[in-house]
Amino acid sequence: MDIIFWRHAEAEDGGADLPDADRKLTAKGRKHAKQMARWLESRMPQQTTVYASPTRRTRQTARALTKQFETLDALGADTTAAALLKAVGWPRIEGAVLIVGHQPSLGQAAAKLLSGRVSDINIKKGALWWFSQRDGKPVLLQAVISPDLL
Repeated sequence: MDIIFWRHAEAEDGGADLPDADRKLTAKGRKHAKQMARWLESRMPQQTTVYASPTRRTRQTARALTKQFETLDALGADTTAAALLKAVGWPRIEGAVLIVGHQPSLGQAAAKLLSGRVSDINIKKGALWWFSQRDGKPVLLQAVISPDLL
């Protein structure tokens, strides 16, 4: 089973006139989302389920890869690592799951998979972290890639 964390790409700043959930990707963010989507397309397992936070910027990031994704409230900007992992069924998932989400929950979930405990790891905007687990063996970090490396 594989679980891929993809932090949303760069989004416009929020403010009093723009609720956080409505922030959209910047031109740079759209470019980075497309670059990462191209990288993923040839590598992602065929049976990958894609989930996104309900925020506009995460849905736009996911849409750069596919129109076939599910929005889960449990992946929102204020979620926890435990809630995020539970929402997608980790570690009992079949196949692969890609989550388009936010900091700090993605980084905290990555720390949980790497060390068994929640701590703070920063996942750069637009970057992804790919984990695998096979046959009850420890979780393996397969890839870490950010848009500026593509």
